[in-house]
Amino acid sequence: MKIAELKTFVVGNPPPAFGGRYFVFLKLRTACGVEGVGEVYAASFSPATVVAMIRDVFERHVLGADPFRIEALWRNVYSRGYTGRPDASLMGVLSGVEMALWDIVGKAVGKPVHDLLGGKVHERLRSYTYLYPDEPGSHAYSDSPIYSTPQAAADRALKYLKQGFTAVKFDPAGPYSAFDPRQPSLERLELSEAFCKALREALGTRCDLLFGTHGQFTVSGALRLASRIEPYEPLWFEEPTPPEAPEEMARVAAQCRMPIATGERLTTKYEFARVLETGAASILQPNLGRVGGILEAKKIAAMAEAHYAQIAPHLYCGPVVGAANIQLAACSPNFLILESIERWDGFHAEILKKPIRWEDGYVIPPSEPGLGVELDEEVANAHPWRGTDLHLMPRDAPVHAPD
Repeated sequence: MKIAELKTFVVGNPPPAFGGRYFVFLKLRTACGVEGVGEVYAASFSPATVVAMIRDVFERHVLGADPFRIEALWRNVYSRGYTGRPDASLMGVLSGVEMALWDIVGKAVGKPVHDLLGGKVHERLRSYTYLYPDEPGSHAYSDSPIYSTPQAAADRALKYLKQGFTAVKFDPAGPYSAFDPRQPSLERLELSEAFCKALREALGTRCDLLFGTHGQFTVSGALRLASRIEPYEPLWFEEPTPPEAPEEMARVAAQCRMPIATGERLTTKYEFARVLETGAASILQPNLGRVGGILEAKKIAAMAEAHYAQIAPHLYCGPVVGAANIQLAACSPNFLILESIERWDGFHAEILKKPIRWEDGYVIPPSEPGLGVELDEEVANAHPWRGTDLHLMPRDAPVHAPD
């Protein structure tokens, strides 16, 4: 088998835009007609630039390649241009290509990817969702009260609980900025504690609370915040300090009762090895559209297992990365919980020919060969991205108290 063709799709995510402004998908096709789908989570350049990167990598390394030789192709792309070190944008491109190769390999041998990586450990995968607004006309970037009012967030969480979710994530700690880390304001400390209190009183012990931050705080600032929210027993405190210095995050972990989670901005086993070696986190959150792909994530999961750490694959993008996350989670003994975009319905279902199966708070791993999902090209082509914003955009000025 040889790879012969590439297609790319930059798909605008229509309102309510849960999971991001747009998704970047690719398809690889072999000369004998087997197709594989992948998704690139590269947020630091415009989608048009990312597509150019995909095509460059395809023409230099993937065209004519044997899809079964994933390890060799990975090393050549990782080291291209004398890099040989973690590069977030290159790893995003490689991740999308790599998961498409696994999709082809699984289809060629008639097996789901998890069967090729040790076999299924979990028959179903516990999932969580962010608290997303549900008022008429609201969307992911609207000024919804669930983002600022504790009782509104608690009421929304109760609706998710009734749907079957047993864990929800929220992030009231304030905006993130290109000039972080900083100290949290007194207003945000008070609001964060009020959110945890309202959610815990509404949900009791029926639902885990996942406290999200985005690397906004210094070590001392993160510890001040931790002291406010620890009494409400969050399952994790996410990325309390920036991801570039895990030894600093380890200082938070050493003085904090809550488990620390991190990883959505990290790539490759090398960066996750530093997290484990320093003791920065005990819950790893690789995003398979950025980390280096499925096999790289499996290696990270294995390293984590040796450190008694767990994995909780991150998702703030489209359902193809979600499908890859599911394959990894299904075959990983130290899997903890899976990020969902609500119940994988809405546009995340529409863009696939067959939606991801979600039942009563759990994702059911597919038995179909490959990734178990097929991109609906007609839907993808009907929703081209026409915006100018990047996938995620921090504030470009310092955040001062009160924020």
